[in-house]
Amino acid sequence: MTMQCATRQSDDVTILDLTGRLSLGEAVAFGPGSGVVLSETVRELAKKGQKNILLNLAGVSYVDSSGVGQLTGALASANRQGASLKLLSPTTRVLNLLKMSKLDTVFDISEDEATAVASFKKTAATGS
Repeated sequence: MTMQCATRQSDDVTILDLTGRLSLGEAVAFGPGSGVVLSETVRELAKKGQKNILLNLAGVSYVDSSGVGQLTGALASANRQGASLKLLSPTTRVLNLLKMSKLDTVFDISEDEATAVASFKKTAATGS
């Protein structure tokens, strides 16, 4: 299944609802002219002033090592643009992969959307 991405807003948070497989062998459909990688999508959002980005992974059925690379690339891209990137509702399989690679300590991961959205305000208030 090709990776699909739907974008929506909740307060000042841009939520990317991802569905499908996050893998090098899969076409990534982030808008017209698929093939755009996740980090480029995050960079473009940040350039447009959307500095709070939440990746909803509830619909991601599979992630391989290249998919993990896309997630870390997206985080690095957000950081370079002065944006915050957090993860929402990774499936058990995805969460286990993040834990095995110790990336669960790098990403801010939430299970609840309202909590995740509110966490951006807390981060801004504390300056971290």
